[in-house]
Amino acid sequence: MRLRKASALAATVLTLSLTATACGGGGDAGGDGITIGIKFDQPGMALKTPDGTYEGFDVDVATYIAGELGYEPDQITWEEAPSAERETLLQRGDVDFIVATYSINEERKQQVDFAGPYFLAHQDLLIREDDEVPDVEAINDLTLCSVTGSTSASNVKEDFAPDANLREFGTYSECLTGLENGAVDALTTDDSILAGYAAQEQNQGKFKLAGLELSDEFYGVGLPKDSDLRDQVNDAIRQMVDDGSWQRFVDENLGPAGYEAEPAPEITETD
Repeated sequence: MRLRKASALAATVLTLSLTATACGGGGDAGGDGITIGIKFDQPGMALKTPDGTYEGFDVDVATYIAGELGYEPDQITWEEAPSAERETLLQRGDVDFIVATYSINEERKQQVDFAGPYFLAHQDLLIREDDEVPDVEAINDLTLCSVTGSTSASNVKEDFAPDANLREFGTYSECLTGLENGAVDALTTDDSILAGYAAQEQNQGKFKLAGLELSDEFYGVGLPKDSDLRDQVNDAIRQMVDDGSWQRFVDENLGPAGYEAEPAPEITETD
């Protein structure tokens, strides 16, 4: 990954070193661009559109951070980062960092580092428009769908609904199909993600959020272990909040869903 303030001599040495040892990974330091992991199937947060472009809150956040690191938008390569593969992508050096509704928790911090957090969401349920889930206890009687490797799936099993029938798929889009055809009763993940799905034109009037705040999910920027980028990424997040860009990204991407985001959280990942 190219550093903004690297000297010409250092850049030359680094380039020669990489030429000798390059293996083609997206996360190679000193290259002409930067590779960032995002989700490809989360409307409102990170979506790959049919024309091959990318849009959503996480995309805007990642683009802003990359800009503060010295990269133009056309120097960014977007890599799909499914929930179950995020740690592997970072450990293998396939990406420089990940912005993918990536909840910070102690288990993950044993494998990767985080900057941030930059967003606070709450786990909820997406249900069919005519259904109701009156309380947390009622979840135990449902067939739920979530994504393999997500904190949402872990929360169901370990915390609030141990008796629920949980089905895990590779993507939230697969869960949404199951919800629409009646194979599952609810899709569970963060309310920010669910709001994006509910707001899609083809889904309007079909689904709604149950309105249960089942957990606090602090989204962080995933970094390789012992990365030297954390301070720079944290500085970029602070700048994004201070100059109003963070709120603008929220309004543009999540406002159409009627989603009321929590204020930008305090940065805690500094050690």
